[in-house]
Amino acid sequence: MMELFADLHLHSRYSRATSKELSVDNLEKYARLKGINLLGTGDFTHPLWFQELKEKLKEENGILRTSSGFNFVLQAEVANIFSQDGKLRKVHNVILARDFEVASQINELFSKKGNLKADGRPIFGKYPCVNMAEDLMKIDADIEIIPAHAWTPWFSIFGSMSGFNSVEECFLDKSKHIHSLETGMSSDPAMNWRLSKIDKYSLVSNSDSHSFWPWRMGRECNVFDLPDITYKNLIDAIRTQKGFLYTIETSPNYGKYHFDGHRICNFSCSPKESAKLNDICPVCKRKMTIGVAHRVDELADRQEGFVLNGAHPFKTLLPLHELIAPIVNSSVSSKRVWQEYNKLIERFGTEFEILLNAPLAELRRFATEKIASAIIQNRAGKIRVKPGYDGEYGQAIIESDKQETLF
Repeated sequence: MMELFADLHLHSRYSRATSKELSVDNLEKYARLKGINLLGTGDFTHPLWFQELKEKLKEENGILRTSSGFNFVLQAEVANIFSQDGKLRKVHNVILARDFEVASQINELFSKKGNLKADGRPIFGKYPCVNMAEDLMKIDADIEIIPAHAWTPWFSIFGSMSGFNSVEECFLDKSKHIHSLETGMSSDPAMNWRLSKIDKYSLVSNSDSHSFWPWRMGRECNVFDLPDITYKNLIDAIRTQKGFLYTIETSPNYGKYHFDGHRICNFSCSPKESAKLNDICPVCKRKMTIGVAHRVDELADRQEGFVLNGAHPFKTLLPLHELIAPIVNSSVSSKRVWQEYNKLIERFGTEFEILLNAPLAELRRFATEKIASAIIQNRAGKIRVKPGYDGEYGQAIIESDKQETLF
């Protein structure tokens, strides 16, 4: 069995707030370092990026390959902003396409809905998700539409600020064309299993990375076992879950919107505490940004701990840089962290091999005891994370003397 690690949602340098060094070459370089062997292209709707993809990648069976054989699949993210049921809705959707011809037709359609040159993640005003789904299915029934980071407050299908209470409310009679939901960093499959109304959807996990760095790209991803890497096999695995082995998730606490709170007020709290406060920030006396954990509680019809029968499992991991940085008391991008990281890469080959498989005895030969121990704790899902909120990432608590009550 060959495990195919696939991160199917990221961005190019043409999206806002992204690395200007994002290129096909850098994506391949750092994906190989991470252990990823299939990447979304990001931003195929942007004319300049689309042209670059066509120049650098060769298409075969719906998979785009570099000259050295690395795999990409055509992928974009769009922002649908529209009024429905008397409320302004803001929903982001990931789109996968089988080949350049289909993507060209999608771009022709979208060019009539918004300015594709303005942002790698284009914004479409007055274009409801149901209409988009109908239009895309007329182009190709194998286009995959995946509601992105499904729970984040501001721009998602279930978001507390502008979302819906079900897939059917959003996509209406075209919900039959939706087969999967992206959990996003602030939720994991276990949280989603609490809603019986979404049992029929595959749960996918992707990084939504705005850079090529390995502590961003692949921090969440999907692991498949496919007979061959083709677009058809990929889509079949997503839609049927056959050959869909598991997902890799960060702790939901690590996500930027897990708890409720106000970043500007430096205040956050759990949903239970929010209820006591009537969702009002005690610092500024305004309504807090309602996070993912709170929103899941609102819509759930099952208790915490429910396990959905037949669903593919998941593994909870933090990126390796995030483990090393607090131990060496340095930032994730520092030279010191890279030195420790590269020692392990030289021995084990990829970050996923280190995080998932490397034996403790071998880790101790190439890393300090604290780093080796943190990797094993991470593998067991035992790294505690102070919850993120209102756009602020959660913080990993690595050392044992800091394993105190955090909230």
